[in-house]
Amino acid sequence: MKIAVSSDERTVLTDFVVAELEKRGHTVLLFGPLMDEPMPWTRVTEQAANAVAAGEAEEGVFFCYTGTGAAIAANKVNGIRAALCQDAETARGARWWNDANALVLSNRAVSLPIAAEILDAWFSERVKDEEKDTIRGLREIEQKNRRG
Repeated sequence: MKIAVSSDERTVLTDFVVAELEKRGHTVLLFGPLMDEPMPWTRVTEQAANAVAAGEAEEGVFFCYTGTGAAIAANKVNGIRAALCQDAETARGARWWNDANALVLSNRAVSLPIAAEILDAWFSERVKDEEKDTIRGLREIEQKNRRG
């Protein structure tokens, strides 16, 4: 799977997650400071989220200090369902119930062992069949509120 990864700074956590993604067989598209291109979290998240929305990547993993800003920025892009996850159970639920296509992590609050658990949960789950109507409802909300 091709995954867009962005952060406003390169950290031990971002390096760990990129290495983990590659170890799991994913192709990683890096954005902003992860490519040695200084950029604020708003712009780098937007670029990576646009890559997912355009089909250049199938999913995204986005970082910022708390993760909140990156989640907000990503969710402004049509077609993105970004979930800020601090533990494996939240990541699992984001996939089961929300069909999230972008994982957001806090550079400040997520440890390396917890990041590995989050990735395990993220990649082991998919949206449940009984939630597909709910996901259609999310897409309808997005379509009604499209900025243009």
